[in-house]
Amino acid sequence: MPEPSQETERTKGLLPFGPAEVTGPSMVPTLHHGDRLLVHWGARTGPGDVVVLRHPFQQDLLVVKRAAERREGGWWVLGDNAYAGGDSTDYGVVPEELVLGRVRFRYRPRRPDQRSPFALVRWALSAARPVFSDRSASRRLRAR
Repeated sequence: MPEPSQETERTKGLLPFGPAEVTGPSMVPTLHHGDRLLVHWGARTGPGDVVVLRHPFQQDLLVVKRAAERREGGWWVLGDNAYAGGDSTDYGVVPEELVLGRVRFRYRPRRPDQRSPFALVRWALSAARPVFSDRSASRRLRAR
């Protein structure tokens, strides 16, 4: 399950924007292990937004998920990788106060095996991207 780095906790209170790092496969193909994120702390959340939240059962663990829909008691959140688990299908609705911020930007570091000129150009064109809301996120919810 993606987990922002501990550096996130130190910088969160200082600025409205801060860094986070993804670990785990639950947001593939949108986010990959090792991706760096720019998080807008305290931003308003809407359906389809990629958000950073505290895990409902392990409050010291921060996770990245997609807010699928608002329900009574908070947000129903899902990972983009249906096979990875670790979302509201496991722990239910996430209370609003546990949703800490919205992901605005993703930077994908270059892998060591990307050395050819073609691979470097391909990486340069795709490494930095804004993270948009996917308003179709609730489609997966209805399919379950």
